[in-house]
Amino acid sequence: MAYYERLSALDASFLGLEDDNCHMHVGGVLIFENGPLGMPGGGVDIDRIRRSIEARLHMVPRFRQRLAYIPYEGIPVWVDDDRFRLAYHVRHTALPHPGDERQLKRMVGRIQSQALDRRRPLWEMWIVEGLAGGRFALVSKTHHCLIDGVSGADLMAVLQSPFPDSEDAVPEPWTPRPRPTPARLVFDEAVRRAGQPFVLARNIAEAMEDPAAAAARLLDAAVGLAEAFAPAFAPTSETPINVEVGPHRRFDWTVMRVADLKAVKNVLGGTLNDVVLAVVSGALRKFFAQRGVDPDALDIRAGVPVSVRGADQHGQLGNRVTQMQASLPVRLADPVARLEAVTETLKGLKESKQALGGEVLSAISDFTVPNVLVQSVRMASRARPYNLIVTNVPGPQIPLYLQGARMLTSYPVVPLFQNLAIVVGLFSYNGGLYWGINADWEMIPDLHVFIEAIESSFRELQEAAGRRVEQPTTVGRRAAPRAAKTRRPVRTLRAVEPRAAARE
Repeated sequence: MAYYERLSALDASFLGLEDDNCHMHVGGVLIFENGPLGMPGGGVDIDRIRRSIEARLHMVPRFRQRLAYIPYEGIPVWVDDDRFRLAYHVRHTALPHPGDERQLKRMVGRIQSQALDRRRPLWEMWIVEGLAGGRFALVSKTHHCLIDGVSGADLMAVLQSPFPDSEDAVPEPWTPRPRPTPARLVFDEAVRRAGQPFVLARNIAEAMEDPAAAAARLLDAAVGLAEAFAPAFAPTSETPINVEVGPHRRFDWTVMRVADLKAVKNVLGGTLNDVVLAVVSGALRKFFAQRGVDPDALDIRAGVPVSVRGADQHGQLGNRVTQMQASLPVRLADPVARLEAVTETLKGLKESKQALGGEVLSAISDFTVPNVLVQSVRMASRARPYNLIVTNVPGPQIPLYLQGARMLTSYPVVPLFQNLAIVVGLFSYNGGLYWGINADWEMIPDLHVFIEAIESSFRELQEAAGRRVEQPTTVGRRAAPRAAKTRRPVRTLRAVEPRAAARE
């Protein structure tokens, strides 16, 4: 039987937002030990990797589907790709041996600068061999209409194994289902539109059963929409990172230990996400100052994606995410004051209805046409409601293996949006917090300076936490057991010491 599946308005919006300069694919840079995949001469067994991925594609059927469109309406749907070829999507390349991380970063920038072909399933994986130290990299690209950060983490768990010993996988037979005819697509869409008044009537009838609760939900939705659009009416400051972007990318990264960030928040307060945004605030302050911009005169906000994915939706592709705008205290010179300000800001956002507003707008677009959401985002972005995006996705805290090869790192790649020349992605894996910074090639030639500012900003917080631990907690009496318990040693940050040779 013919098969297709309509994209949600949120998923389709990432197709509408994509243009020649802003490619809407997310990705990652995963570095592995060669392990059992190593070949004589330093290469890797690409055939074994392809078989392993192919054997798991039945768990992610969207990876063998491509886009089609409902005639006249132009609404995108998923259909099976009857020309699917795995070798097109799992590509093999190499660095000049022995390749270093600086060369890998430049290759990642070039790979991420190329848009995905919409005539094929919207994903690619590049296997990069030749990395020094007996390692190889997997550079992934997946269109944002397929996954968000959390479903991307779920996908990583599907394609890999928590066990180092793995048998050669055997791919299952797959037969593409026929795609529907244009007439079928038009007919089904007409039926869906005709049924919308009945859906609305049923919702009204259900609301009348409990008018007070319905009125409260309606009020919350209205407040949420107002709070979601409010930042667009109070634009942030113009900065060197809020400029028109081109199609070319540069990529850089750094790594910290999750335990180090937790040690800081245990002493200074807040949450791990609060510490992350405080670090970004301090880094922006340093970066703007080095660009000759006075940070004390800036009003800066970050767009912070928030997952609304339920526990029963893990393992599903697609987007279940909304976004909030958080003020970043770049005006504050003291790192502890920055953390306290971020903590207070995020506490207020959690109590607001901003996230609900994004969900309501997506629901309106699903009920009407996806273009409503696209135009809303475009109109808001022209008003500069935020200066950059900072997204932090939790990942598995155990080692993962690809056919016995242990994954060492996982740096996320977040797409640039209109007038956003820098985006910050974070992914936690096996005790590490991996920062991936995507930037415009022309506008941010000094991306390495921003990376160094991130590392310096975190060291300031660590030093402040260390001083706080050394200070006496009481005057004239013995400290209470609870206070003594909070005196935890703050770990030193060895993992993020600058390595000039690896900087882009």
